[in-house]
Amino acid sequence: MNEKSNIFINKKILIYGLGKSGISSFNFLRKKKNKIFLFDDNKKNSILVNQIKNINFDAIIISPGIDINTCKLSSFLKKNLKIIYTDLDIFFSFNNNRCVTITGTNGKSTTCQLFYEVLKKQKINVKLGGNIGKPILSIKNFNEKTIFIIEASSYQLEYSKLFKSKYAVILNISPDHLERHQTFQKYVDAKFKLVKNQGQNSLAFLNKNDSQIMSKIKKIKHKGKIILVDTNLKNDLLNEFKNKTFLSESNIENLSFVIKLSKIFKVKKNNLIKTIKNFKGLIYRQQIIFENTNLLIINDSKSTSYSSSIKILKEKENIYWLIGGIPKKGDKFNLPKIYYKNIKGYIFGRDQKKFLSDLKNKIKLKRFSSLKKAWVILKKDIGNDKSKKRTILFSPAAASFNDFNNFEDRGKYFNQLIKKYKK
Repeated sequence: MNEKSNIFINKKILIYGLGKSGISSFNFLRKKKNKIFLFDDNKKNSILVNQIKNINFDAIIISPGIDINTCKLSSFLKKNLKIIYTDLDIFFSFNNNRCVTITGTNGKSTTCQLFYEVLKKQKINVKLGGNIGKPILSIKNFNEKTIFIIEASSYQLEYSKLFKSKYAVILNISPDHLERHQTFQKYVDAKFKLVKNQGQNSLAFLNKNDSQIMSKIKKIKHKGKIILVDTNLKNDLLNEFKNKTFLSESNIENLSFVIKLSKIFKVKKNNLIKTIKNFKGLIYRQQIIFENTNLLIINDSKSTSYSSSIKILKEKENIYWLIGGIPKKGDKFNLPKIYYKNIKGYIFGRDQKKFLSDLKNKIKLKRFSSLKKAWVILKKDIGNDKSKKRTILFSPAAASFNDFNNFEDRGKYFNQLIKKYKK
Protein backbone atom coordinates (compact mmCIF):
# COMPACT_ATOMS: atom_id res chain seq x y z
CA MET A 1 0.00 0.00 0.00
CA ASN A 2 1.55 3.33 -1.00
CA GLU A 3 1.47 6.67 0.80
CA LYS A 4 -1.55 8.01 -1.10
CA SER A 5 -3.84 5.17 -0.14
CA ASN A 6 -5.32 7.15 2.75
CA ILE A 7 -7.44 9.29 0.42
CA PHE A 8 -9.68 6.25 -0.10
CA ILE A 9 -9.84 5.08 3.52
CA ASN A 10 -12.40 6.27 6.08
CA LYS A 11 -13.72 8.93 3.71
CA LYS A 12 -17.01 10.22 2.32
CA ILE A 13 -17.09 9.01 -1.30
CA LEU A 14 -19.54 9.38 -4.18
CA ILE A 15 -19.51 6.70 -6.90
CA TYR A 16 -21.02 8.04 -10.10
CA GLY A 17 -22.07 5.40 -12.64
CA LEU A 18 -23.20 1.93 -11.63
CA GLY A 19 -21.98 -0.25 -14.46
CA LYS A 20 -19.28 -2.90 -14.02
CA SER A 21 -16.63 -0.36 -13.06
CA GLY A 22 -18.83 1.50 -10.55
CA ILE A 23 -20.05 -1.66 -8.85
CA SER A 24 -16.51 -3.03 -8.54
CA SER A 25 -15.39 0.32 -7.01
CA PHE A 26 -18.26 0.12 -4.52
CA ASN A 27 -17.48 -3.47 -3.51
CA PHE A 28 -13.83 -2.56 -2.99
CA LEU A 29 -14.23 0.74 -1.15
CA ARG A 30 -16.97 -0.35 1.23
CA LYS A 31 -14.39 -2.61 2.90
CA LYS A 32 -12.14 0.38 3.64
CA LYS A 33 -14.25 2.11 6.31
CA ASN A 34 -15.70 4.57 3.81
CA LYS A 35 -19.16 6.11 3.80
CA ILE A 36 -20.28 5.55 0.21
CA PHE A 37 -23.01 7.26 -1.80
CA LEU A 38 -24.19 5.93 -5.17
CA PHE A 39 -25.55 7.81 -8.17
CA ASP A 40 -26.41 6.78 -11.72
CA ASP A 41 -28.28 8.80 -14.33
CA ASN A 42 -30.47 5.80 -15.15
CA LYS A 43 -31.02 4.25 -11.71
CA LYS A 44 -34.07 5.16 -9.62
CA ASN A 45 -32.58 3.82 -6.39
CA SER A 46 -29.49 6.06 -6.40
CA ILE A 47 -29.23 9.09 -4.12
CA LEU A 48 -31.28 12.14 -5.18
CA VAL A 49 -29.59 15.05 -6.97
CA ASN A 50 -30.51 17.60 -4.28
CA GLN A 51 -29.06 15.40 -1.53
CA ILE A 52 -25.74 15.06 -3.36
CA LYS A 53 -25.27 18.80 -3.74
CA ASN A 54 -25.51 19.26 0.03
CA ILE A 55 -22.77 16.75 0.88
CA ASN A 56 -19.06 17.60 1.12
CA PHE A 57 -17.39 14.58 -0.47
CA ASP A 58 -13.74 13.70 -0.03
CA ALA A 59 -13.64 11.92 -3.37
CA ILE A 60 -15.83 11.26 -6.40
CA ILE A 61 -15.22 8.06 -8.36
CA ILE A 62 -16.42 8.46 -11.91
CA SER A 63 -17.14 5.53 -14.23
CA PRO A 64 -15.62 5.57 -17.76
CA GLY A 65 -19.05 5.97 -19.37
CA ILE A 66 -19.82 9.26 -17.59
CA ASP A 67 -19.36 12.37 -19.72
CA ILE A 68 -18.93 15.37 -17.42
CA ASN A 69 -20.33 17.69 -20.08
CA THR A 70 -23.65 15.89 -20.64
CA CYS A 71 -24.47 13.91 -17.47
CA LYS A 72 -27.15 14.92 -14.95
CA LEU A 73 -24.60 16.19 -12.42
CA SER A 74 -22.53 18.12 -14.96
CA SER A 75 -22.31 21.43 -13.09
CA PHE A 76 -21.67 19.68 -9.77
CA LEU A 77 -18.81 17.59 -11.22
CA LYS A 78 -17.21 20.60 -12.87
CA LYS A 79 -17.16 22.39 -9.52
CA ASN A 80 -15.48 19.36 -7.95
CA LEU A 81 -12.94 18.41 -10.63
CA LYS A 82 -10.11 18.33 -8.09
CA ILE A 83 -11.61 15.38 -6.21
CA ILE A 84 -12.67 13.28 -9.22
CA TYR A 85 -10.83 9.96 -9.54
CA THR A 86 -11.21 6.64 -11.38
CA ASP A 87 -10.99 2.97 -10.50
CA LEU A 88 -7.41 3.04 -11.85
CA ASP A 89 -6.52 5.59 -9.15
CA ILE A 90 -8.03 3.39 -6.44
CA PHE A 91 -6.11 0.39 -7.73
CA PHE A 92 -2.82 2.30 -7.77
CA SER A 93 -3.34 3.59 -4.24
CA PHE A 94 -3.59 0.11 -2.77
CA ASN A 95 -1.12 -1.86 -4.90
CA ASN A 96 2.59 -1.76 -5.66
CA ASN A 97 2.34 -4.30 -8.46
CA ARG A 98 4.07 -3.93 -11.78
CA CYS A 99 1.54 -2.98 -14.46
CA VAL A 100 1.66 -3.21 -18.23
CA THR A 101 -0.98 -0.71 -19.32
CA ILE A 102 -1.97 -0.72 -22.96
CA THR A 103 -3.91 1.98 -24.77
CA GLY A 104 -4.38 3.19 -28.34
CA THR A 105 -7.22 3.72 -30.80
CA ASN A 106 -7.26 0.20 -32.23
CA GLY A 107 -5.97 -3.21 -31.15
CA LYS A 108 -5.91 -2.76 -27.36
CA SER A 109 -7.90 -5.87 -26.47
CA THR A 110 -6.09 -8.18 -28.89
CA THR A 111 -2.67 -6.99 -27.72
CA CYS A 112 -3.62 -7.35 -24.05
CA GLN A 113 -5.03 -10.84 -24.54
CA LEU A 114 -2.08 -12.07 -26.58
CA PHE A 115 0.55 -10.75 -24.16
CA TYR A 116 -1.41 -12.18 -21.25
CA GLU A 117 -1.32 -15.62 -22.89
CA VAL A 118 2.41 -15.24 -23.62
CA LEU A 119 3.21 -14.51 -19.96
CA LYS A 120 0.96 -17.38 -18.82
CA LYS A 121 2.92 -19.71 -21.10
CA GLN A 122 6.11 -18.44 -19.45
CA LYS A 123 4.60 -19.43 -16.04
CA ILE A 124 4.54 -15.80 -14.91
CA ASN A 125 1.96 -14.81 -12.29
CA VAL A 126 -0.24 -12.51 -14.40
CA LYS A 127 -3.74 -11.01 -14.29
CA LEU A 128 -5.73 -9.31 -17.05
CA GLY A 129 -8.30 -6.55 -16.55
CA GLY A 130 -9.51 -3.03 -17.23
CA ASN A 131 -11.41 -1.96 -20.30
CA ILE A 132 -11.10 -5.46 -21.80
CA GLY A 133 -14.11 -6.56 -19.75
CA LYS A 134 -13.11 -7.27 -16.16
CA PRO A 135 -12.79 -4.15 -13.98
CA ILE A 136 -9.38 -3.92 -12.38
CA LEU A 137 -10.86 -3.73 -8.86
CA SER A 138 -12.78 -6.98 -9.30
CA ILE A 139 -9.61 -9.06 -9.78
CA LYS A 140 -8.84 -11.37 -6.86
CA ASN A 141 -6.21 -13.89 -5.76
CA PHE A 142 -3.03 -11.96 -6.51
CA ASN A 143 0.11 -11.11 -4.56
CA GLU A 144 3.03 -8.68 -4.70
CA LYS A 145 4.67 -10.63 -7.54
CA THR A 146 1.59 -10.52 -9.77
CA ILE A 147 1.93 -8.58 -13.02
CA PHE A 148 -1.21 -6.79 -14.18
CA ILE A 149 -1.98 -6.28 -17.84
CA ILE A 150 -4.46 -3.42 -18.03
CA GLU A 151 -6.38 -2.20 -21.04
CA ALA A 152 -7.01 1.51 -20.54
CA SER A 153 -9.41 3.64 -22.55
CA SER A 154 -9.12 7.37 -23.11
CA TYR A 155 -12.21 7.74 -20.90
CA GLN A 156 -10.41 6.16 -17.94
CA LEU A 157 -7.16 8.01 -18.47
CA GLU A 158 -8.82 11.41 -18.93
CA TYR A 159 -10.00 11.67 -15.31
CA SER A 160 -7.26 9.64 -13.60
CA LYS A 161 -5.03 11.64 -11.26
CA LEU A 162 -2.88 9.15 -9.36
CA PHE A 163 -2.48 6.14 -11.63
CA LYS A 164 1.01 5.28 -12.82
CA SER A 165 2.14 2.26 -14.81
CA LYS A 166 5.70 0.91 -14.87
CA TYR A 167 5.16 -0.18 -18.47
CA ALA A 168 3.03 2.03 -20.72
CA VAL A 169 2.06 1.12 -24.29
CA ILE A 170 0.45 3.34 -26.95
CA LEU A 171 -0.28 1.24 -30.02
CA ASN A 172 -1.59 3.92 -32.38
CA ILE A 173 -3.64 7.10 -32.42
CA SER A 174 -6.29 8.24 -34.90
CA PRO A 175 -9.44 10.38 -34.45
CA ASP A 176 -11.92 8.63 -32.16
CA HIS A 177 -14.41 9.50 -29.39
CA LEU A 178 -14.41 13.16 -30.43
CA GLU A 179 -18.07 13.45 -29.42
CA ARG A 180 -16.72 12.92 -25.88
CA HIS A 181 -13.31 14.61 -25.97
CA GLN A 182 -14.53 17.45 -28.26
CA THR A 183 -11.19 17.86 -30.05
CA PHE A 184 -8.62 15.47 -31.42
CA GLN A 185 -5.91 17.15 -29.36
CA LYS A 186 -7.79 16.47 -26.11
CA TYR A 187 -8.15 12.82 -27.17
CA VAL A 188 -4.40 12.59 -27.82
CA ASP A 189 -3.67 14.28 -24.48
CA ALA A 190 -5.84 11.71 -22.66
CA LYS A 191 -3.89 8.85 -24.23
CA PHE A 192 -0.50 10.41 -23.48
CA LYS A 193 -1.42 11.00 -19.86
CA LEU A 194 -0.40 7.35 -19.41
CA VAL A 195 3.14 8.20 -20.52
CA LYS A 196 3.46 11.65 -18.94
CA ASN A 197 2.60 10.30 -15.49
CA GLN A 198 5.27 7.60 -15.48
CA GLY A 199 8.14 7.59 -12.98
CA GLN A 200 11.90 7.44 -13.48
CA ASN A 201 12.26 3.67 -13.70
CA SER A 202 9.44 3.22 -16.18
CA LEU A 203 9.35 2.18 -19.83
CA ALA A 204 7.07 3.61 -22.52
CA PHE A 205 6.54 1.58 -25.72
CA LEU A 206 5.43 3.81 -28.59
CA ASN A 207 4.72 3.18 -32.28
CA LYS A 208 7.56 4.73 -34.30
CA ASN A 209 5.49 4.44 -37.50
CA ASP A 210 2.58 6.50 -36.15
CA SER A 211 2.92 10.17 -37.12
CA GLN A 212 0.59 11.39 -34.37
CA ILE A 213 2.58 9.59 -31.68
CA MET A 214 5.94 10.74 -33.00
CA SER A 215 4.72 14.34 -33.15
CA LYS A 216 3.43 14.22 -29.57
CA ILE A 217 6.64 12.72 -28.14
CA LYS A 218 8.54 15.89 -28.98
CA LYS A 219 6.16 17.98 -26.88
CA ILE A 220 6.17 16.07 -23.59
CA LYS A 221 8.58 15.52 -20.74
CA HIS A 222 9.08 11.88 -19.80
CA LYS A 223 10.93 10.75 -16.70
CA GLY A 224 11.52 7.17 -17.83
CA LYS A 225 12.81 5.50 -20.99
CA ILE A 226 11.00 5.58 -24.32
CA ILE A 227 11.23 2.52 -26.55
CA LEU A 228 10.14 3.05 -30.16
CA VAL A 229 8.50 -0.03 -31.67
CA ASP A 230 8.90 -0.71 -35.38
CA THR A 231 5.62 -2.26 -36.50
CA ASN A 232 6.94 -3.31 -39.91
CA LEU A 233 7.78 -6.92 -39.09
CA LYS A 234 9.81 -8.92 -41.58
CA ASN A 235 8.10 -11.74 -43.48
CA ASP A 236 10.55 -14.41 -42.29
CA LEU A 237 9.57 -13.64 -38.69
CA LEU A 238 5.85 -13.80 -39.51
CA ASN A 239 6.32 -17.11 -41.30
CA GLU A 240 7.88 -18.51 -38.15
CA PHE A 241 4.63 -17.98 -36.25
CA LYS A 242 2.37 -19.52 -38.95
CA ASN A 243 -0.87 -17.92 -37.81
CA LYS A 244 -3.35 -16.38 -40.30
CA THR A 245 -4.58 -14.04 -37.57
CA PHE A 246 -1.39 -12.05 -37.99
CA LEU A 247 -1.55 -11.52 -41.72
CA SER A 248 -3.48 -8.25 -41.43
CA GLU A 249 -1.64 -4.95 -41.02
CA SER A 250 -3.39 -4.12 -37.75
CA ASN A 251 -2.64 -7.45 -36.10
CA ILE A 252 0.98 -7.30 -37.27
CA GLU A 253 1.12 -4.01 -35.37
CA ASN A 254 -0.29 -5.70 -32.25
CA LEU A 255 2.18 -8.55 -32.60
CA SER A 256 5.12 -6.11 -32.91
CA PHE A 257 4.42 -4.74 -29.44
CA VAL A 258 4.00 -8.19 -27.91
CA ILE A 259 7.36 -9.27 -29.30
CA LYS A 260 9.07 -6.17 -27.90
CA LEU A 261 7.41 -6.58 -24.49
CA SER A 262 8.32 -10.27 -24.41
CA LYS A 263 12.00 -9.40 -24.70
CA ILE A 264 11.75 -7.07 -21.71
CA PHE A 265 10.09 -9.83 -19.67
CA LYS A 266 12.67 -12.38 -20.89
CA VAL A 267 10.09 -14.72 -22.41
CA LYS A 268 11.67 -17.79 -23.98
CA LYS A 269 11.44 -17.74 -27.76
CA ASN A 270 9.87 -21.17 -27.84
CA ASN A 271 7.08 -20.06 -25.48
CA LEU A 272 6.47 -16.95 -27.57
CA ILE A 273 6.24 -18.89 -30.83
CA LYS A 274 3.95 -21.58 -29.40
CA THR A 275 1.56 -19.02 -27.91
CA ILE A 276 1.33 -16.98 -31.11
CA LYS A 277 0.84 -20.07 -33.26
CA ASN A 278 -2.11 -21.14 -31.10
CA PHE A 279 -3.68 -17.70 -30.65
CA LYS A 280 -7.24 -17.68 -31.99
CA GLY A 281 -7.84 -13.95 -31.84
CA LEU A 282 -10.76 -12.28 -30.08
CA ILE A 283 -14.36 -12.72 -31.07
CA TYR A 284 -15.80 -10.10 -33.46
CA ARG A 285 -12.40 -8.52 -34.07
CA GLN A 286 -11.43 -9.18 -37.69
CA GLN A 287 -12.67 -12.69 -36.99
CA ILE A 288 -12.74 -15.04 -39.97
CA ILE A 289 -16.00 -16.96 -39.59
CA PHE A 290 -16.02 -18.67 -42.98
CA GLU A 291 -13.46 -19.34 -45.69
CA ASN A 292 -13.22 -21.50 -48.78
CA THR A 293 -11.41 -21.18 -52.11
CA ASN A 294 -13.52 -18.28 -53.40
CA LEU A 295 -15.26 -16.71 -50.39
CA LEU A 296 -14.07 -15.13 -47.16
CA ILE A 297 -16.47 -13.82 -44.49
CA ILE A 298 -15.11 -11.57 -41.72
CA ASN A 299 -16.99 -10.45 -38.62
CA ASP A 300 -15.33 -7.26 -37.41
CA SER A 301 -18.22 -5.93 -35.33
CA LYS A 302 -15.75 -4.32 -32.90
CA SER A 303 -14.93 -1.76 -35.59
CA THR A 304 -16.33 1.59 -34.47
CA SER A 305 -14.34 3.98 -36.69
CA TYR A 306 -12.97 4.19 -40.23
CA SER A 307 -9.42 3.71 -38.98
CA SER A 308 -10.28 0.27 -37.58
CA SER A 309 -11.80 -0.79 -40.92
CA ILE A 310 -9.37 0.79 -43.37
CA LYS A 311 -6.43 -1.52 -42.71
CA ILE A 312 -8.46 -4.58 -43.67
CA LEU A 313 -10.00 -2.76 -46.66
CA LYS A 314 -6.48 -2.53 -48.05
CA GLU A 315 -5.75 -6.22 -47.71
CA LYS A 316 -8.66 -8.24 -49.07
CA GLU A 317 -9.98 -8.81 -52.59
CA ASN A 318 -13.35 -7.84 -54.09
CA ILE A 319 -14.89 -6.57 -50.84
CA TYR A 320 -18.60 -6.37 -50.04
CA TRP A 321 -18.50 -3.99 -47.08
CA LEU A 322 -21.36 -3.75 -44.58
CA ILE A 323 -21.14 -0.41 -42.80
CA GLY A 324 -23.51 1.39 -40.44
CA GLY A 325 -24.36 2.57 -36.94
CA ILE A 326 -23.67 5.85 -35.16
CA PRO A 327 -20.66 7.43 -36.92
CA LYS A 328 -17.86 8.97 -34.92
CA LYS A 329 -17.58 12.74 -34.85
CA GLY A 330 -14.52 13.93 -36.78
CA ASP A 331 -13.85 10.48 -38.25
CA LYS A 332 -12.20 10.62 -41.68
CA PHE A 333 -12.13 8.02 -44.45
CA ASN A 334 -8.43 8.11 -45.31
CA LEU A 335 -8.27 5.21 -47.78
CA PRO A 336 -6.04 5.73 -50.84
CA LYS A 337 -7.92 5.95 -54.16
CA ILE A 338 -6.26 2.84 -55.58
CA TYR A 339 -8.48 0.70 -53.34
CA TYR A 340 -11.85 2.28 -54.24
CA LYS A 341 -12.68 -0.01 -57.19
CA ASN A 342 -12.15 -3.05 -54.97
CA ILE A 343 -15.04 -2.15 -52.62
CA LYS A 344 -18.83 -2.21 -52.80
CA GLY A 345 -20.50 -0.53 -49.80
CA TYR A 346 -23.78 -1.51 -48.15
CA ILE A 347 -24.86 1.20 -45.70
CA PHE A 348 -27.45 0.13 -43.13
CA GLY A 349 -29.32 1.76 -40.25
CA ARG A 350 -30.78 5.17 -39.41
CA ASP A 351 -27.61 7.29 -39.31
CA GLN A 352 -26.48 7.37 -42.94
CA LYS A 353 -25.80 11.04 -43.69
CA LYS A 354 -22.11 11.07 -42.71
CA PHE A 355 -21.35 7.77 -44.45
CA LEU A 356 -22.95 9.01 -47.68
CA SER A 357 -21.02 12.27 -47.47
CA ASP A 358 -17.69 10.53 -46.77
CA LEU A 359 -18.01 7.67 -49.28
CA LYS A 360 -19.99 9.16 -52.16
CA ASN A 361 -18.08 9.17 -55.48
CA LYS A 362 -15.43 6.95 -53.88
CA ILE A 363 -17.00 3.51 -53.69
CA LYS A 364 -20.24 2.06 -55.09
CA LEU A 365 -22.97 2.41 -52.46
CA LYS A 366 -26.35 0.94 -51.66
CA ARG A 367 -28.55 2.08 -48.75
CA PHE A 368 -30.80 0.05 -46.44
CA SER A 369 -32.91 0.73 -43.38
CA SER A 370 -31.54 -2.28 -41.50
CA LEU A 371 -28.66 -4.73 -41.46
CA LYS A 372 -31.04 -7.57 -42.33
CA LYS A 373 -32.28 -5.83 -45.49
CA ALA A 374 -28.72 -4.99 -46.51
CA TRP A 375 -27.77 -8.64 -46.09
CA VAL A 376 -30.63 -9.85 -48.30
CA ILE A 377 -29.45 -7.73 -51.24
CA LEU A 378 -25.77 -8.42 -50.60
CA LYS A 379 -26.47 -12.16 -50.85
CA LYS A 380 -28.03 -11.70 -54.27
CA ASP A 381 -25.20 -9.48 -55.48
CA ILE A 382 -22.47 -11.83 -54.36
CA GLY A 383 -24.35 -14.77 -55.88
CA ASN A 384 -24.15 -13.07 -59.27
CA ASP A 385 -20.45 -12.33 -58.86
CA LYS A 386 -18.31 -14.91 -60.66
CA SER A 387 -14.99 -13.59 -59.36
CA LYS A 388 -12.44 -16.10 -58.13
CA LYS A 389 -12.18 -14.44 -54.72
CA ARG A 390 -14.86 -12.49 -52.84
CA THR A 391 -14.85 -11.01 -49.36
CA ILE A 392 -17.85 -10.19 -47.18
CA LEU A 393 -16.63 -7.69 -44.59
CA PHE A 394 -18.88 -6.80 -41.66
CA SER A 395 -16.89 -3.89 -40.27
CA PRO A 396 -19.44 -1.20 -39.33
CA ALA A 397 -16.96 1.61 -38.60
CA ALA A 398 -19.48 3.07 -36.16
CA ALA A 399 -20.90 2.72 -32.67
CA SER A 400 -23.59 0.06 -32.28
CA PHE A 401 -26.03 1.41 -29.74
CA ASN A 402 -28.62 2.93 -32.08
CA ASP A 403 -29.80 -0.58 -33.05
CA PHE A 404 -27.80 -2.92 -30.77
CA ASN A 405 -26.81 -3.03 -27.10
CA ASN A 406 -23.09 -3.26 -27.89
CA PHE A 407 -20.67 -4.61 -30.49
CA GLU A 408 -21.02 -8.15 -29.10
CA ASP A 409 -24.78 -8.03 -29.63
CA ARG A 410 -24.21 -6.69 -33.15
CA GLY A 411 -21.61 -9.33 -33.96
CA LYS A 412 -23.84 -12.14 -32.71
CA TYR A 413 -26.72 -10.88 -34.86
CA PHE A 414 -24.55 -10.87 -37.97
CA ASN A 415 -23.45 -14.44 -37.30
CA GLN A 416 -27.09 -15.47 -37.07
CA LEU A 417 -27.81 -13.83 -40.43
CA ILE A 418 -25.11 -15.74 -42.25
CA LYS A 419 -25.65 -19.07 -40.51
CA LYS A 420 -27.98 -20.39 -43.21
CA TYR A 421 -25.90 -18.84 -45.96
CA LYS A 422 -22.76 -20.70 -44.88
CA LYS A 423 -24.62 -24.01 -45.08
